[in-house]
Amino acid sequence: MTENKLILVTGATGYVGSRLIPRLLEAGWQVRVLVRDPARLEGRPWLGQVQVFQGDATRPATLLPALEGVAAAYYLIHGRQGGQVNAGRDMLAARNFSSAAEQAGIGRIIYLGELVDPTARLSPYLRSRHETGYILRQGRVPVTEFRAGMIIGSGSALFEMVRYLAEREPLLVCPRWFFSKAQPIAIRNVLDYLAGALEQPESLGKLIEIGGATRLTYAEMLLGYARIRGLKRWLLPTPVYAPHLSAYWVHLVTPVTYHAVLPLIEGLHADALAQDDLARQLFPAIHLLDFETAVRYALIKIEAGEIESSWSDALVTSAGDLQPYRFATVEGMYLERRQRLVDLPATAVFRAYTGLGGQRGWLYMDWAWSIRGWIDKIVGGVGLRRGRRHPDEIWVGESLDFWRVDALITPRAPHEKGLMRLRAEMKVPGKAWLEFESLPQEDGRTLLVTTAYFDAHGLFGFLYWYAMWPVHKFIFDGLTDQLARRARLLHNQEPA
Repeated sequence: MTENKLILVTGATGYVGSRLIPRLLEAGWQVRVLVRDPARLEGRPWLGQVQVFQGDATRPATLLPALEGVAAAYYLIHGRQGGQVNAGRDMLAARNFSSAAEQAGIGRIIYLGELVDPTARLSPYLRSRHETGYILRQGRVPVTEFRAGMIIGSGSALFEMVRYLAEREPLLVCPRWFFSKAQPIAIRNVLDYLAGALEQPESLGKLIEIGGATRLTYAEMLLGYARIRGLKRWLLPTPVYAPHLSAYWVHLVTPVTYHAVLPLIEGLHADALAQDDLARQLFPAIHLLDFETAVRYALIKIEAGEIESSWSDALVTSAGDLQPYRFATVEGMYLERRQRLVDLPATAVFRAYTGLGGQRGWLYMDWAWSIRGWIDKIVGGVGLRRGRRHPDEIWVGESLDFWRVDALITPRAPHEKGLMRLRAEMKVPGKAWLEFESLPQEDGRTLLVTTAYFDAHGLFGFLYWYAMWPVHKFIFDGLTDQLARRARLLHNQEPA
């Protein structure tokens, strides 16, 4: 590499990108990130250490400013919209990025693709990922393409699928894809390769297959996880492949949504193993973790509440890849607002509502929230089981049960306003938001405001809102009261 230490990372809000950035910073690189919505980076501990550029790979004019002056760029962009594969968008984004990188004169592009059997019939998702790599390699900027096996780490889609199936099903009915060979790789090893490429000039222009130390079937992954957890599990093999039916079943019994898990299952149609040892030759110092060690590391992270990122941070949901909403009260939008004046600082109230969801639940009529989550799962929505990444910390853009954090204003002092706005990702006939505000008053108290907004779609949306209004009255009244109580509890626990 040259003396230029400036690196561009795309996909900074995704599972891999958000973990790669602190790794690069620790190694002494200067990091610039390209995101469509900078607000989704709020709350990231590394935000103050990076340059942030707003842009979209499908809009060429926004790429060149971000690429100018950088030594290398990581291409970690997925073109999926609302969980659907959009190959045309993938190809357009890759062509635009390759052209802008050439125009900016950068030294290399590093791309993370998928490890599959190249002779097998590829699913639309895997074909799109491989074609993206092909387009990038056709440009004049040298490309290092890593093709990774399924990633194991706290919050990864594969790990969550393994964990919940093994924890919840004593008898596992196993379609044929359970017995294809795979080479899952620990997220820390993926980051080792991605970061290490910058220091390895011989990786320039190479296609490198990377997998973990263990080759095993998905059935063996489930049994391996169960063994670590001390669980007895039995397998019932079946001759059918049934990827869509399997994905829907996983969707119902795990936090991983149908559209997120389907590419994983389709990728197990055939064996997905590294075919050469180029990775070992170029990166001999990287110690590959076996599957069970990777699982143990992930469990340690989860138990400590230190999940850095989650598969659900990416905007792949039943609600689609919507642009972040700028709220305005407009004609035709329904709203319900609750207000409580509490004798507490705004910071305590903020902590109360930003701690909702996940294992803590929703404080009032939790059973009703669970029923709504199950109904959403049954009709193909995301359901409640995604939970939250951390019991107390929250970021813009991450998932919180069947919501997405759309906006967050963190009060730094007791006299400052706090806000959290959640966008609904459950199946609803329209668009819905739930907003919490903590507004400091002149007398030292705080006004807690809970507001539900609904932009109804058609007649069914109108009927849905009024059918739900009686339920909302009980739930949101009770929730607001319980938030005030929780804020008092948190305030009393603070050291004097």
